[in-house]
Amino acid sequence: MSPRVVVLDYGFGNVRSAVRALARVGADVELTADKQAALDADGLVVPGVGAFAACMAGLRAVGGDQIVDRRLAGGRPVLGICVGMQVMFAEGVEHGVRTDGLGQWPGVVDRLEADVVPHMGWAEVEPPQGSVLLDGLAGERFYFVHSYAARTFPLSDAPAAGEHPLPAPLVTWADHGGRFVAAVENGPLAATQFHPEKSGDAGAQLLSQWVGSLR
Repeated sequence: MSPRVVVLDYGFGNVRSAVRALARVGADVELTADKQAALDADGLVVPGVGAFAACMAGLRAVGGDQIVDRRLAGGRPVLGICVGMQVMFAEGVEHGVRTDGLGQWPGVVDRLEADVVPHMGWAEVEPPQGSVLLDGLAGERFYFVHSYAARTFPLSDAPAAGEHPLPAPLVTWADHGGRFVAAVENGPLAATQFHPEKSGDAGAQLLSQWVGSLR
């Protein structure tokens, strides 16, 4: 049986190319905003393009914030892409306006500090040791289109008193006028700032490795 993947259709995202790319690597893909389908799928993809605030409004309109919360609480895989990654952080800042994100990670998404913005085109990423998403892809280039990013990843892996330590998130970095977060793997939640569905063979391998982890 192919893993069942829902691409969340909330009005923001390069959804058709994501659906095609996931189908090509062996997923049984459905594009829908149906809450139950999104909860029941083996994997959920949250795409996103455009403004952080608009994407958050679209997500909340279809209950996407609750869907993501419930899936992650149950250890069910979620993959965010582009602004679908950015909204996983605590907040986004655009033109001086702060918007609450989904709050799965602390930190702020704000404008890149670079001479040329948006960052558009191919760039290498720096994956950490142990990455599943980017296994075998060190030195490969991925396709980025964005003006905003998380430029720090402040989540501490220090456990509170009496708690067992959790594995530290695996953070992949890239550079455009300074380092920024290009991907994160954190238990069932994974996300990429770049577009794997537009990143040729390297992107296809990344998606194949994520779909393979759902089996």
